Amino acid sequence: MIIKELTAKELTHMLLTGASNLSRHAARVDALNVFPVPDGDTGTNMNLTMNSGVAELKRQSGEHAGRAAQSLSKGLLMGARGNSGVILSQLFRGFAKAIAEEEKVTAEKLAHAFTQGVSMAYDAVMKPVEGTILTVAKDAAAGAVRVSKRSHDAVEIVKAALDAAEESLARTPDLLPVLKEVGVVDSGGQGLVYIYQGFYQALQGDAVIGDEDISYESNLTGIESPLINEFSEERAQIHLKTEDIHYGYCTEFLVKLDGRNEFKQGDFREKISHFGDSLLVVSDDDLVKVHIHSEQPGDVLSFGQRYGELTGIKIENMREQHSHIISEEMEWSGVTEKGTPRKPKQPFGVVAVAMGEGISDILKSLGVDEVVSGGQSMNPSTEDLVNAARRIKAEHILFLPNNKNVIMAAEQAIQLLDVPSFVIPSRSIPQGMSAMLAFQMGADALTNTRVMTDALSRVKTGQVTFAVRDTKLEQLEIKEGDYLGLSNGEIVATGLSPLEAAKQLLSAMIEKSDEIITILYGEEINREQADELTEHLQSSYPDLEVEIHAGGQPLYSFIFSIE
Repeated sequence: MIIKELTAKELTHMLLTGASNLSRHAARVDALNVFPVPDGDTGTNMNLTMNSGVAELKRQSGEHAGRAAQSLSKGLLMGARGNSGVILSQLFRGFAKAIAEEEKVTAEKLAHAFTQGVSMAYDAVMKPVEGTILTVAKDAAAGAVRVSKRSHDAVEIVKAALDAAEESLARTPDLLPVLKEVGVVDSGGQGLVYIYQGFYQALQGDAVIGDEDISYESNLTGIESPLINEFSEERAQIHLKTEDIHYGYCTEFLVKLDGRNEFKQGDFREKISHFGDSLLVVSDDDLVKVHIHSEQPGDVLSFGQRYGELTGIKIENMREQHSHIISEEMEWSGVTEKGTPRKPKQPFGVVAVAMGEGISDILKSLGVDEVVSGGQSMNPSTEDLVNAARRIKAEHILFLPNNKNVIMAAEQAIQLLDVPSFVIPSRSIPQGMSAMLAFQMGADALTNTRVMTDALSRVKTGQVTFAVRDTKLEQLEIKEGDYLGLSNGEIVATGLSPLEAAKQLLSAMIEKSDEIITILYGEEINREQADELTEHLQSSYPDLEVEIHAGGQPLYSFIFSIE
């Protein structure tokens, strides 16, 4: 198949497939990360950076390839994380600038775009180091340009870039001594190769974006989207020492320039370089992205604040990250430093999302290992879920999002873990509880994924909350402050008090075949009100078994689980 010009649709598919391929291999990239600091997060940072770009790209629609690339570039800059993420954002920033005016992208323009990306990435780095993602990108662009002189096929251009990138990646240990010492290739370069592999797959027509292209025998089980990650066997960071990290804090932030001090990128970069190393400074209109490894992150932030308002601040202790990796590898190796046996990992670990101390206690009593605070209006990040999973020493990880808005973050989290991980797509606390009741410790991962997913449909969820504005919904006239009764997410009842709304909701939900109802009352409800509702149920539905617990959840006066 020959493609002489890439349309906006084809370019977008190429970019999305590249991001998807990186996402599936992020844990493997993490495992290679030893430069500039062995903190094991290169794959994570590149993946989160690409996710930010993809989110912006998906918001763009139209038939203009250049604008599609610019949308990706904008998202990458805003979400760039870590040294590798910032460099990646600049590779695609230069790429986007090169084709900004192009409705369709010719093979020659595509090769030129790779070259422009390399120039912009090198400009962003104060002290470029060869044997890194920069070298791989440079060699890939050179390969694309060479082929563009004899071919007008975009597929051939991307294949040339990929081949040159793979060859360059294999040479990185010869250019960077620490890579040869540990016996790995550069992690950032490997991440870029995964992206270019996705580009080529897309243009070849054999790529599927997202979780559908994860080859796993779950396709034979009938389970709806049981996602699993790809994981690595050993992390390269274990071969290096924590005390060798000279500057311990990875510090990142954005400066919204306000004109208080004149901003000159060269001058700014020179002055801030005295605070540490691994410095990258990128400016775009009135926005400046800064990444630096420093021992005084507070001083770095104070300096940046001279030029404007700070946002997107992230400070990570890289020594702590490396120490955690070392201790985790020792823990998982099965022996202590003295050679005595360690307690083996448990077969499964479960991470659930919930709000309310009472609900958290109930989930833990059902076997959940880590409860991440969050839910409606307060969604946890992918990073929150990953960190919770990494605190569990288990052979498999199961995620219970318990909210439809958290499912995507959980799906991203499983790509960043180095153990097989699955998402059970629970959309409510009752569904999460039902899934845990179906969990079988002695079963294998696929069986548990299937039975827990099946259990989600066997429970009805009721919720009582309040209206934040006036509205009209079919026959319901809703005023701000009214209490609303939701049956499986749909408003079916209203009331002037939580008890009134709860009684109307339950009247609409309870059927003759129902046997058990569990009541979780929220932080605004006292025990007397909860008991009043229980007495109402017992008198109205004498055959129904009623359980009541203090959930302590905000926002929802009551949560009902009906089976």
